[in-house]
Amino acid sequence: MKHIKKILLILFGIFALVFAYFFLDIGIPQQDIIWGVNFSQKQAENLQLDWKEVYTAILEDLEVKEFKVATYWDLLEPERDKFQFADVDWQIEQARKNDASIMLVIGMKTPRWPECHIPGWANDLTKEEQQEEILEMLEVVVKRYRGSEVIWAWQVENEIFFEFGVCPWLDESFLRKEVELVHSLDPGRPIVITDSGEWSFWTKPAQIGDIVGVTMYRKAWFSEYNRYLTYPHPPIFYGRRASIVKFLFGKDVMGVELQAEPWVPVPLLDASFEEQEKTMSLEKFRKNIDYARRSGLSVHYLWGLEWMYWMKEIHNDSSIWLEVQKLDFLINS
Repeated sequence: MKHIKKILLILFGIFALVFAYFFLDIGIPQQDIIWGVNFSQKQAENLQLDWKEVYTAILEDLEVKEFKVATYWDLLEPERDKFQFADVDWQIEQARKNDASIMLVIGMKTPRWPECHIPGWANDLTKEEQQEEILEMLEVVVKRYRGSEVIWAWQVENEIFFEFGVCPWLDESFLRKEVELVHSLDPGRPIVITDSGEWSFWTKPAQIGDIVGVTMYRKAWFSEYNRYLTYPHPPIFYGRRASIVKFLFGKDVMGVELQAEPWVPVPLLDASFEEQEKTMSLEKFRKNIDYARRSGLSVHYLWGLEWMYWMKEIHNDSSIWLEVQKLDFLINS
């Protein structure tokens, strides 16, 4: 009986230490954060905006210096072996003119719904044939842009370990092939591999990529429960996991999606303002910024600038856009 009590006390002590390490928040807000933004041509178009106008406003009005730009296979290669680079060329050139830097996202699964952006001609191919085409696409894209001083990193695929979106398959072994290919074509640039910030310990991306990128969402719609839920963990939960990743794998962790737009059960165009405010408002945005400062991560890319611009230009509400202007957008060196 004494042995059982001793074992239980030891287990309780271990649990208490683990809980204290991950959940007791004693972090002091960091002020020297590198802030960046995500940009999606498709999302701007989904909101019926001129996407070039949105991108230009982010560059010139907000003076952003760090972008995570999503490319889309269906836009890059609308016809088999016929590539269209004009839109990506334009985004890179505008960043160059404004002394901004880009993390370029490439692959089949890249940000924004439906997550896997497969061109129509590739839908009827087998998995193996699709993978061959993806590798060919990656080679063409990397060779085209590896000479650009604007691109500081490649992000290969997006949250490939998180089963979210409309995707025919998710294949970890294939991700390794993609990363190997990109490294061979452009060995001088780091590769970012991303994962869910809330549902993972980030060990898989740490094994494959040079940098780990994670999401940071606070309140979202969960269709499984038909309700909104707020994530309960404190901000230091991110920093503690990042410390473990650094210790075990020698890899840095950065925030690549900080929630700055509503997460609602319907497309944003169909959601009432009352519904949108359940997950994003000026007050919630400020709290998310403070949360990010307390997380222990030193780099954060805001998610939702297209929506902010839509609110400002279409609905005459520039409150969050003006709040973003207060951030110091320093370039990542």
